[in-house]
Amino acid sequence: MRIAVTYENGEIFQHFGHTAEFKIYEVDDNNQIVRTDIIGTGTSGHSALSGMLTVIGVKTLICGGIGGGAQVALANAGIKVYGGVKGDADKAVADFLCGKLNFDPEAKCDHHDHHGADHECSEHGCGEHGCH
Repeated sequence: MRIAVTYENGEIFQHFGHTAEFKIYEVDDNNQIVRTDIIGTGTSGHSALSGMLTVIGVKTLICGGIGGGAQVALANAGIKVYGGVKGDADKAVADFLCGKLNFDPEAKCDHHDHHGADHECSEHGCGEHGCH
């Protein structure tokens, strides 16, 4: 199984669509981490990230805030999302593997609620809004 975590300096990055890196955890059938890699997202935005994770075989995403559109795209790709997670990335994955991950199933980036269909986040600095 592969788990992806939005990643920055050892911590869970708090905005899925703006993450510059994912830490990918390869987990064996005994729920043991057998390998980790940090991969850059390049210039990928919200919509491209779910495709990127699908291509590399991710089945679970642990992240901070995430918009509803990204949640739908990930669900359609068969990726289970654990949003609203904060803190150390390695600890979050260890907690997930033990069935103790503390997450918010309703976590969303608060700035997504005001966007229309034609909105581009870069138009007014959406990355500056808070995610919870």
